[in-house]
Amino acid sequence: MEVRAYAKLNLTLDVLGKRPDGYHDLRMIMQSIDLADTITLEENSIGALQVRTNLHFLPDNEKNLASQASLRWWEAKGVPPRGLNISIDKKIPVCAGMAGGSSDAAAVLRALNQMEGDALSLRELAKIGAQVGSDVPYCVLGGTALAEGRGDLLTPLPPLPKCWVVLCKPEFSISTPALFAKIDSVRLRCRPDTQGAVAALEAGDLHGVARRMYNVFEDALPDHRRSRVNDIKNILIQCGALGASMSGTGPTAFGLFDSEGCAREALEQLRDLSGEVFLSQTV
Repeated sequence: MEVRAYAKLNLTLDVLGKRPDGYHDLRMIMQSIDLADTITLEENSIGALQVRTNLHFLPDNEKNLASQASLRWWEAKGVPPRGLNISIDKKIPVCAGMAGGSSDAAAVLRALNQMEGDALSLRELAKIGAQVGSDVPYCVLGGTALAEGRGDLLTPLPPLPKCWVVLCKPEFSISTPALFAKIDSVRLRCRPDTQGAVAALEAGDLHGVARRMYNVFEDALPDHRRSRVNDIKNILIQCGALGASMSGTGPTAFGLFDSEGCAREALEQLRDLSGEVFLSQTV
């Protein structure tokens, strides 16, 4: 079976505080885009779980989230693991704030469920996914959703009106644990208007959503990294983006466009910067 694992963006991302369990309470609007990895699952006769990717530096053992997802699936079903080959063709940038690994894990859960005749509901799959990672439940459901708690409390939202998305991941990566450790001591410049963005989604107002996008983790970036993200956002806005923000803990910055021509102009301008640049659409 072959399935697609869609990247996610954070249209808003707010950190509400630290929890007693050491995690943080989050409130954010998540959105799927058609930039995707391709996952192929094939049963094998040797009884082993094998993972292969097109990127040599990614783990090919149980440290890979796709592998972990399959193990949690069999555990939930109460059956021993079977022989399975998982092949991942990566297109989503790694360590980019777009849940590439979590999306792969979610795609494996959906695929195994289909191979078993849709034995479990999406909500049940999301519960299994929470054992693998905080973003996996959202990636199981996809689309447009409000995520709260650790990111695992999900409320489906009206879909974001169809638009073009231009993304640029700079040539560096960001440590997610380091940003979470820092966010509690950072003075935040502002917070996203998540409730206003939800109301704009309910009204089908793309411009209203774009105006309210913000990610508090931008304030926790080291100065030289924040400057680079801001450079990308400025290019996007100058080319006609309705709004621009950073996704997750970064460093990928993106802009929403209602004009394909403006989106392609931004794509070309961003190619002059170091990093990976993509033109995508919402799903």
